[in-house]
Amino acid sequence: MRFFPYEQPYENQREAMDRIHNSLHRGQNVLFEGACGTGKTLSSLVPALEIAREQDKTVVITTNVHQQMRQFVAEARAITREESIRAVVFKGKSSMCHIDVGYEECQALRDNTRAVVDAEQDRDQLERRQRELLAESQDGDGSAADARSAVMDELEDIEERLEELEDQNVCDYYRNNLTQDTDDFFGWLFEDVRTPDDIYDYAEQQQFCGYELLKEGIEGVDLVVCNYHHLLDSTIREQFFRWLGRDPEDVIAVFDEAHNVEDAAREHATRTCSERTFDSALDELADTDDPRSEDAANVLSAFHRALVETYEDSFGFGDRESIPENWSDVPIANEDRKDDLTLEFLQRYSGSGIDDDLEAAMQLGQELDEQYEEAYREGETATRTECQTLQAAGFVSAWMAEGSAEGLYPVVSVTRDAGTDEIYGRAELYSCLPRQVTGQLFDEIYATVLMSATIQPFDVTENVLGLEDAVTMAYGLQFPEENRRTYAVETPPLFSSDRDDPAVQEDVTETIHDAVRMTPGNTLAFFPNYGEASRYADRLERRSDRTVYLDEPGESVEDLRKQFVADDDAVLCTSLWGTLAEGVSFDGDDAHTVLVVGVPYPHLDDRAEAVQEAYDAAFDGTDTGWRYAVEIPTVRKTRQALGRVIRSPEEVGVRALLDRRYSRSAKSDLGRYSVNGTFPHEEREELIDIAPDKLKFAMLNFYGGHDEYDGEPPAP
Repeated sequence: MRFFPYEQPYENQREAMDRIHNSLHRGQNVLFEGACGTGKTLSSLVPALEIAREQDKTVVITTNVHQQMRQFVAEARAITREESIRAVVFKGKSSMCHIDVGYEECQALRDNTRAVVDAEQDRDQLERRQRELLAESQDGDGSAADARSAVMDELEDIEERLEELEDQNVCDYYRNNLTQDTDDFFGWLFEDVRTPDDIYDYAEQQQFCGYELLKEGIEGVDLVVCNYHHLLDSTIREQFFRWLGRDPEDVIAVFDEAHNVEDAAREHATRTCSERTFDSALDELADTDDPRSEDAANVLSAFHRALVETYEDSFGFGDRESIPENWSDVPIANEDRKDDLTLEFLQRYSGSGIDDDLEAAMQLGQELDEQYEEAYREGETATRTECQTLQAAGFVSAWMAEGSAEGLYPVVSVTRDAGTDEIYGRAELYSCLPRQVTGQLFDEIYATVLMSATIQPFDVTENVLGLEDAVTMAYGLQFPEENRRTYAVETPPLFSSDRDDPAVQEDVTETIHDAVRMTPGNTLAFFPNYGEASRYADRLERRSDRTVYLDEPGESVEDLRKQFVADDDAVLCTSLWGTLAEGVSFDGDDAHTVLVVGVPYPHLDDRAEAVQEAYDAAFDGTDTGWRYAVEIPTVRKTRQALGRVIRSPEEVGVRALLDRRYSRSAKSDLGRYSVNGTFPHEEREELIDIAPDKLKFAMLNFYGGHDEYDGEPPAP
């Protein structure tokens, strides 16, 4: 309890901390589901810090949600008021760089700057030595004169070296790190828990590179708050642990919003290369007279032509004109043979051998990259050029070597350039099995706590992420049950084939209207996509006297949220796949009712089918892929949306699922399309099946019994 910063834990929080402490003491991984009010962050962080203090380890707590990052900082600051810990918040270099350069440029600048500073320090040291020797020789010491002559020769060499370095690119901020006293910075850093913005501002005032100082200062700290990619990207993770001065087995990792780890790991494992990279690589090769450039261009141009031909062949009448500005997939996979891009590549390639040409391209690319590094280092170029040949050759090598590997799915995508209206494509090796990333991580580090309000079913999470024998625990809502109602409203199932049916739309609209009308305050309404949200927002505006807010792609969600919560009699229509469905709280009177309209199945494209097939193959189940890749993520989305309201013990609210597939009674006739059984047992027990025309009476009685209505409630 020395790391617990408040007077008393919540109900069940002490038990959770005790169980997690025991598990971490044994080096076990933990899957921890906790509803709002469980105090998940401290339940995980407090025992992790205790074990880290006992066993000399570092706790890394990570999330991909900005609001949660702020919450972690607040909790860490509260802990430091009670118990001394050294905590830092770490973000990527791009968000903390004062001169806005990329990773490769930064590395070259650091090397150059250090070389200049080292040479200047050597010069200063030699100058002091030659003055000492001059004084000794003037006192009659003959050997001192000879020694001074040698020092003067060294000084001359150093001066020549400094002249050579004068034109090189350096970073003045990093130079100040190396030449000025930074003790005050580190004293300031550990007086409190500083955010990356705090560090950037303080370092800017002092003209320091705050990112590099932070890297120097995190060795051996007790707690680091960071983003997912610091752990999920194997290259970044290796560097990150080196900065921490920790081996992997000395790290305890806590993943927040852990239901997102699956998609994040898949994203980190996926490799892509666009047509424009191939264009640049071929231009690069045309500008070099190296004899290997012909072989390199031979193989890369064949792949480039095959990529273009593959997506061009996929276009039907009018398809080219309708290509949007976001990436759209072109199916290329085949069940009984290689994918279409590979087949087109093999047909177009002619030469001494693909492997030999790719090896020539890789070797030449590496040498060109070294030349670009040297040119930037020497100040011959203002920016550090990235070698496109190396990138393109590396991708084609991976495509040919790994394209048929388990869990990898070859994809071609196309997009439209908003500025030029040009159509161009990219090739992608899409990773279907996230455990190929996370399994290695969990094997390396000491222990992990994965926490979320929607991480069940535990066995599925273990299988998908590659966990073995994890300790599992779940705590539902700890708030008074009499303050909430959760309904499964038996409106018609919103199958995609039925969404345009006027009768279905009328039934759903009437039910939403009833729910909004019976809500004493604001209502949140989540839909399967933005199109459905827009459809019903229009219908509600024509029927309701409430203010209707519509969340639309590309618009500021935060501005919309502020307008909505400032109202007291409104409805907000949004997509379940938007940013408001999780990580955003609607506390107090921000919203009293939340509606989930329809079942938000993801877009079932070829990628989704590939993931399902990969899961079927990996876990030996005929329907495993559908359950793991579609049904469970869909219900998690629904549960996340339901959790946007009732955020404290005093709050009163209604949560309603508008689609017959959620009801208990539909399980017998809807089969696999019923999702009732996918909810955890405790949440299923709270679901009350109700007819659409009865919902208004149920809500009127519920809210009326809690004095929520000011004056007379609306007539049902």
